[in-house]
Amino acid sequence: MRGHLEPRGKGIWRAKVFVGFDKDKKRRMYLTRTIHGTKRHAEDVMRQLLVEVGAGADATTEGSVAELVGKWLEIISDSLSPTTLNEYKRLLHRHILPTFGTRKVRGLRASDLDTFYTRLKKSGGVNGRPLSAQSVRHIHTLIHRILSQAVKWGWASSNPASQASPPKVRNNQIIVPSVDQVVSLIESAKSSDEAFGCLLRLAAITGARRGELCALKWSDVDLHKGILTISRSIVGDRNDHMVEKDTKTHSSRAISLDKDTCKTLRDWEAVCKKRAEQCGTKLAPKAFIFSDSPDGSLCWRPGKVTLAFSRLCKRLEIDGVRFHDLRHFAATKMLAAGIPVKTVSGRLGHANAATTLNVYAHFVEASDVQAAQVLGDLLEQNEAG
Repeated sequence: MRGHLEPRGKGIWRAKVFVGFDKDKKRRMYLTRTIHGTKRHAEDVMRQLLVEVGAGADATTEGSVAELVGKWLEIISDSLSPTTLNEYKRLLHRHILPTFGTRKVRGLRASDLDTFYTRLKKSGGVNGRPLSAQSVRHIHTLIHRILSQAVKWGWASSNPASQASPPKVRNNQIIVPSVDQVVSLIESAKSSDEAFGCLLRLAAITGARRGELCALKWSDVDLHKGILTISRSIVGDRNDHMVEKDTKTHSSRAISLDKDTCKTLRDWEAVCKKRAEQCGTKLAPKAFIFSDSPDGSLCWRPGKVTLAFSRLCKRLEIDGVRFHDLRHFAATKMLAAGIPVKTVSGRLGHANAATTLNVYAHFVEASDVQAAQVLGDLLEQNEAG
């Protein structure tokens, strides 16, 4: 096994590792990698590449995409949520494998992928309908991830997806329901299902994600201090496939609650305790807040929440509003009220304030205009005095 480093500029190196010959034994195959940093760092990466190629050299450089996908799924499955894994399998079996399954990994070219993406955009949807740019982009991301593993294993010398041109996706316009709409949704839900009304209020007040709300337990709430702790999320489409996992940022967050929301939770807790007593049981300390089980042992499915919200909006004739838009409602109203971006970011569970600024840049700019006007009015009043 041979390899060497080539300087490509200041702090830039190219590692080149010989991985064998092609099928006809006429062409040498190389794994190349561009590395940024010091020469020592590049040498460390080089050594790792030699190890990876050594581990993958026995596999074969003649492997098909289907073989690669099979091995990749074996390794990656345990680290993915059930929802993500099911989505990957759907994209693989519906789109990727029918086209590329029998192709040799080392024979894939960026032009092949671009042709594939163009076809998907034109007729890759249901019944030959066009597939959205966003959906094609998801497929590209999955292909890129799988082929990156192929490079690490020595199945390919480079990742053709890195040179491909998937369609650009326009940022979706954020839809923010009005205060009247949110109040109407909460009150209407509460009149027919107190639990769902409580969940909608929490969604609007905390900006928590759907899975995070479904994962809430009574042990996560301190109603005396008015603190709600979000430390997990629920994923899965079926009752027997639901899994508790960390939050999206893998960290918990404590959120302050207003008095009315605490009262709503207190009232719902009393209903849950009474229901449990009538069924000859009691709520366990780890009981879920939103559960159809008398003892609170089984949480709501995230899909159930989405379906119930969709039906509620239809009944109230509120168009174009999704459950996730309650999160946007919480974020934008806080920003409009002048709440510091860092505080908003913390309540939403973003990795950092930069994420919040990126998602809600337009609303931050609008708040900045209001701030300028407020400061200008203050100065004008003082000068006039």
